[in-house]
This record gives sequence, C-alpha cells and structure tokens, in this order.
Amino acid sequence: MMTTPKLDCTSAARLKTVEEHVRFENAHDLDGIMATFGEEARYDDEPESAHYVGHQEVRDFYEQLLCALPDLKIDILRRHVSAESVILETIIRGRHVGTWRGLPATGRPIEFPLCGVFTFGDENRLAGERIYYDRATVLRQLGIFHEPKSLRGRIITALAHPVTMTRIVVRKFL
Repeated sequence: MMTTPKLDCTSAARLKTVEEHVRFENAHDLDGIMATFGEEARYDDEPESAHYVGHQEVRDFYEQLLCALPDLKIDILRRHVSAESVILETIIRGRHVGTWRGLPATGRPIEFPLCGVFTFGDENRLAGERIYYDRATVLRQLGIFHEPKSLRGRIITALAHPVTMTRIVVRKFL
C-alpha cells in the first residue's frame, strides 16, 4: 500500500490549486481554468516553443485548445510536490476536431504522456504552467509525421526536402 507523505500547508494548498486547475480543464470550464491563475499568468509549451504571457494570451491558448479537442481528458498518473513547484505526470486524450495552431481538424484521436510543471505566485495561485511531451508522437497520431525509415516517410522526405536529399546523394557518392 502506497502512502502519501504529509505536506506542509503551502505545498498542500498549491497541490489543491493544481488539482482544481486540472478539474476545470477536464470540465472545459475556461473561466474556472483562468481563475486558478493569480496576478501572473504564463503558459509554456516547450516542445512547440510556444510561450503565452499574460491572462489574455493564456486564455486564448486554452480557448483554441478546447475548441480543437472538445473531448479533452487529462488523467493524472503521478504528483510531485516541492517547495517551488508541483509537477504532474499525466496522460492527455482527445479527438482533434478543430483547427489547432494552423492545423485543420484531422478527426484523429490522440493519447500521449505529458509532464507539467506548475509554478506559483501570491496566495498559492498559479503563476505559470510549463509542459513537456514528445511532439513527434502527437504529430504521428495526427497523421502528419511519418518515420523517415518507412516507405511513406522516405517518399515524403524526398518530396519535402529536395536540398537535403541532394546533399545526402552527393555525400553518398563522394
């Protein structure tokens, strides 16, 4: 039987805020999501190199996400609490039915592990969320990334990257 270590008051309050935040994400409650942020709001999608600063940019990010994945579901696998942050290991699920970052809806389901690092400001409200995941897995599931070793991947690479392919051929013969 696994026991949960006792948390100090600050850590417990921060974990409660993060769990509330995920509940609002799963309920697709945009106002609730935004209410978990304090005076500061920042969302960093590191694999995408996308950074949203300020309440309006973070709200716009979530609004687009919830339209693109209206059945978004986040399952928490593990929680890690430190003096500075809360880290969640999660599984993200949903079906891509709306435009997301310029990619038209594919109708395909996605499911992938994600690690989120939550930082805090005053009153133990969120100051930021920084996420890490394997972007190639998501793109593969959406049907827009193919392994370079597969036949389809080789064809797409040859068509999409003629300069790169020319360099490879020249190197092979030199």
